[in-house]
Amino acid sequence: MQNLQNKNIVLGITGGIAAYKGPELVRRLKEQGANVRVVLTESAKAFVTPLSLQAVSGNPVSDDLLDPQAELAMGHIELAKWADLILIAPATANTIAKLTHGLADDLLSTLVLATASKVTVAPAMNQQMWHNTATQENIKKLISRNIEIIGPGSGEQACGDVGLGRMLDVPELVDAVNQLFVEPKLQGQHWVVTAGPTQEAIDPVRYISNHSSGKMGYAIAQAAASLGAKVSLISGPTKLEAPSGCKRISVTSAQDMHQLAMELAPNADVFIACAAVADYRVAQVAEQKIKKHEDAMQINLVKNPDIVADVAALNENRPFTVGFAAETQDVEHYAKGKLQKKKLNLIAANNVAVQGQGFNSDDNALTLYSADETIPLSLATKVELAQQLVKIISDKVSDQK
Repeated sequence: MQNLQNKNIVLGITGGIAAYKGPELVRRLKEQGANVRVVLTESAKAFVTPLSLQAVSGNPVSDDLLDPQAELAMGHIELAKWADLILIAPATANTIAKLTHGLADDLLSTLVLATASKVTVAPAMNQQMWHNTATQENIKKLISRNIEIIGPGSGEQACGDVGLGRMLDVPELVDAVNQLFVEPKLQGQHWVVTAGPTQEAIDPVRYISNHSSGKMGYAIAQAAASLGAKVSLISGPTKLEAPSGCKRISVTSAQDMHQLAMELAPNADVFIACAAVADYRVAQVAEQKIKKHEDAMQINLVKNPDIVADVAALNENRPFTVGFAAETQDVEHYAKGKLQKKKLNLIAANNVAVQGQGFNSDDNALTLYSADETIPLSLATKVELAQQLVKIISDKVSDQK
């Protein structure tokens, strides 16, 4: 992607430990063709030096609102006008609070008030600070002002805590910034995406499920929304945050997902069945917890409805229908069989037996099959794959019109 070619980006770095990623972020943005100017807050200098950022950006670093030389030409106003985007990464809880309340007590916060361009923040803080009511209210206010929030991610933090709050990794940030400059080619289209596993109850405490994390489906939903589509995400139980700009509807069982899919599909342009739906459910769910009595136990299973086949079989208002085939052997054979039997427009197949791709992984590789075409998509992050897949589907939908 070269959406950042000749784009002017002001990178604001504030005083969090994630500031050490600043030089790498500058380098990656420049690789994408962007012109980058860096603005440092005073506290950021404790984590990263102006000299290192000047070296990788090729521009002087700005850090003082009252710099006499810069202000001879009203430097803060000129910088605010120059920018196509102000990206604040990392954005500390303190910086987010200042932006929310319109403070302008340093160069970075003044630029935000003085610009008519896009402003995007990448939060970075301790997980307790992120979940604090004040921070969450501030984030909601920024979103209501059309300020884009990228992240945060979840994982181990510098303080030893584990949870939401860490700044996204540099490749994820660059991908997200790229998406800000994508033309909304799917404007006016409605895409329905299913994602995640389903859970089929055995009794009140047990269920049958699978290893799906939902990451691929969520990435597809995000990619479509980033291109301007209205996205309805029907999600089984996952630990993922709802993708920005998507309407997530949570379900538990295959029957729940089937009912919702059949309600939404007739009003959709595209239906993508990425969820790992249980093929069978328990015939009779026990009302109470089943007690351990014998060495063996039998559970009768009945077949669940085939969601993607039922959508593809719609006689009226049928959307462009895409299925997924997660296989462990004979991938092409089984995928093509499903494509023909279920009368799909396209099927995306992957081999989940390969180490490091598929279920619970951040990476994947797909092969797309249509009636007359085979398109391999080599191993990449699920975010990158989703963007490629959405573009291919979009082109095919356009060709049908």
